[in-house]
Amino acid sequence: MKYKVKSWPSFFKAIVSGEKLHDMRDMRDRDYKVGDVLTLQEFDPFGGGYSGSEYDVEITYITSVNTPCAMSSVALSNTHCILSIKGVE
Repeated sequence: MKYKVKSWPSFFKAIVSGEKLHDMRDMRDRDYKVGDVLTLQEFDPFGGGYSGSEYDVEITYITSVNTPCAMSSVALSNTHCILSIKGVE
């Protein structure tokens, strides 16, 4: 599955540069799976709108209440997840 999602400029730049290898997402409207591709669309929520820049990442792991880590049960709600991601070349 391929999803188009908004990404704020600071997060977008950090993901594109390879500094940020995860992304927290709301799962209520999407059924993310390992192997899915996210097309990150750079979006300035403070009046700038979409920049036109996009970057594809693949989901490599999902941390959620369904696939917990040691602290996820106290740190994550059942509506959010942390996606481990890698750039798609």
